Amino acid sequence: MKPTVFIDRKVPNEVEAYIAEHCNIEKWEQSTHIPRAMLHEKLANASGLLTAGMKIDADLLERAPKLKIVSSISVGYNHFDLAAMKERGVIGTNTPHVLNDTVADLALALMLGTARRVAELDRYVKDGQWKSGDGLKLFGVDVHHAKLGIIGMGRIGEAVARRAKFGFDMDVAYFNRSRKPEAEEKLGVRFSQLNDLLAASDFVVMLAPLTAETTKLIGHNEFKMMKPSSIFINISRGQTVDELALIEALQSGTIAAAGLDVYEKEPIDADHPFLQMANVLTLPHIGSATTQTRFDMAMLAAQNLVSGLSGQTPTCMVDELK
Repeated sequence: MKPTVFIDRKVPNEVEAYIAEHCNIEKWEQSTHIPRAMLHEKLANASGLLTAGMKIDADLLERAPKLKIVSSISVGYNHFDLAAMKERGVIGTNTPHVLNDTVADLALALMLGTARRVAELDRYVKDGQWKSGDGLKLFGVDVHHAKLGIIGMGRIGEAVARRAKFGFDMDVAYFNRSRKPEAEEKLGVRFSQLNDLLAASDFVVMLAPLTAETTKLIGHNEFKMMKPSSIFINISRGQTVDELALIEALQSGTIAAAGLDVYEKEPIDADHPFLQMANVLTLPHIGSATTQTRFDMAMLAAQNLVSGLSGQTPTCMVDELK
């Protein structure tokens, strides 16, 4: 008898067909999030859940007595209550690796966009403000040959470093909880302590995963260490940065600009100060948002789900739950 799984969002037809070969499917296909009470109802008899950010906590698990695995279409798994899942023997999986290059592309897009003021000057032209003799007021800064500091040297960090080093001849340093000698040799990057990295870099890219140690890792003191000309890029999680400190740093000229794909609260409030700043490039958390990559992530999540329900160890089981 096939196990029952619940899919809490629309997935590609090929992904659904793959799951259906192995499982009975119940699904939620509306564009809005499923109400929590209805989710509890749907999970009462489900052995598996395919989601992408749904909060998995003790309350939900108590209402899902047959649940064996939660497969998330995401790299991050901070929506998992790991202690509660481990207590109940529920497997959790994620989808790392398949999005590395896509997210790295976005990091470079944010670097180039902020440095050359792309969105700001696009609006400048469309609003009819461009006139002969503007000259200096339109200038940006170079990305090529600049100094890049990467905070968090995982696979995405390495992909960013590769693009920066070999595509833009940048001088690349990184800070990580452990050194990566192989990456240093292969990519020609160097390890740096965080304070030294912040002080030396023209661009700082935040790629650290969200953990207790990295929550608000970058705050008032860290921004003060940076150059007044430096540009801060965040494509990790909004909570890795003290947002009020970043606002103050931008408003006071402590740093020059920021490129952001993530925020403490998402979606960002319409009256948020970031949205009033010409020197802040704001994107709606689209790090992995290309058609191919999202398909690959959904298929990997489906494979994880089926593996877990077949008694196998999923390829991408969250380490803390092994």
